[in-house]
Amino acid sequence: MLKIAIPSRGGAVDEHFGHCESFTIISIDADKKILGTESFTPPPACGCKSNLIPTLVEMGVEVLIAGNMGEGAVMRLRQAGLKVFRGASGPVELALQSWLDGKLTDKDILCAEHGPGHECHHGEGH
Repeated sequence: MLKIAIPSRGGAVDEHFGHCESFTIISIDADKKILGTESFTPPPACGCKSNLIPTLVEMGVEVLIAGNMGEGAVMRLRQAGLKVFRGASGPVELALQSWLDGKLTDKDILCAEHGPGHECHHGEGH
């Protein structure tokens, strides 16, 4: 069994990993069939500065499918043993299917502008 986490907001991939509304956690079997889905609400602090990553690891998550994220978060996720795939967008189900089909590869896009009042607008000319 493999567990995949997708930062989500309203059923779609949330563009900002560290401040997402929730994580959709999907369990799949060796044949890529969905065994179950659960939701996890992260702590209010920025993802890479909270206990979010250890919590995902404790939940058994091995893959993170995301929009974009800061370099610190990517490094910490990878150090924790998670495989990170950035560049996903749209409905969570379609992002998952794209990854399952091998069509989603890591886009290597970083948000390096974190600071007070920062809002990410990835895909809008970045």
